Amino acid sequence: MKYSWEDTSHSFKARIIGKLLGDGSITQQKGRKPRFQYTHCDKDYEWNLYCYKKLKNYIPLNPPKYKKVYDSRLETGFSTSYYTQSRTSDLITYLWKSWYPNLTKQIPFQLLEEYLSTESLAWWYMDDGHLNQKNNNPQKIILSTESFTENENKFLANLLLRKYSLAFKTDKQNRIILYDQFQIYYFLHLVHPYIHNSMFRKTINQFHITFAVKSKRTTLYLSENIHLERPTLDINLALRKLDALIKEYKTGTFYLNYPNVPQQHFTRPYQVIITKENLEKLLFLKEVTELTSSKLTELTFGI
Repeated sequence: MKYSWEDTSHSFKARIIGKLLGDGSITQQKGRKPRFQYTHCDKDYEWNLYCYKKLKNYIPLNPPKYKKVYDSRLETGFSTSYYTQSRTSDLITYLWKSWYPNLTKQIPFQLLEEYLSTESLAWWYMDDGHLNQKNNNPQKIILSTESFTENENKFLANLLLRKYSLAFKTDKQNRIILYDQFQIYYFLHLVHPYIHNSMFRKTINQFHITFAVKSKRTTLYLSENIHLERPTLDINLALRKLDALIKEYKTGTFYLNYPNVPQQHFTRPYQVIITKENLEKLLFLKEVTELTSSKLTELTFGI
């Protein structure tokens, strides 16, 4: 098996970058060529096996092996996991030189600038990401980047902002975190096509939406640059365009068109009665995007 980096597919590049950002590592014993490896706890065996199957066509991987480590500090007295290790190859040597230029892991900035993709992001997230939820409501997404330097984490946050408009922040533990609820939904939308079924715990459960609603009086807060002579009529006419937003959501283009929460600096309240038909659509989009009724209504005036 002899492959150069240029010979590999786009998918392989995306996956190996995600793996090396996550649990993957490359080790080199004195006098020997480097080897690629990764380890996952036994409950994540299916994810380990999936990674093996997706990477083995380009690097000479051995199948996952069971490992039991005795540790008196643990309640059970031991831990169990599966580890996957490669044999040597020119491609792994290339990755070693790119990721370990000074014998310690360092992020190859140029490589990520060129090849990091949403699939990379998904693999990284499945390895080293965590979704913090409360009552099925997302609170934050954490990417464990403690092993990288502060400068490397600033690069990662900046890269994700430039490529995908994701506004990650660093915390005191040197991790990068996404706090904004709307952006969390956007992030999960980006990685969803690549999430392995063993990692569904890192996604949000199916939405439970009840459409048994009636026309309702409510107060909406719209930007002052929107001038309404007949608020109830004008707003309900605008809300008919919710169909377009729902179509964008179902076809996967909503977040491409609206990657950031609409900002409302100066608003004016309107107390209106929203029709049953419009209210159903408004509730659906509120549930799946976490945007408020006011912000969704404002979007319809821009269509």
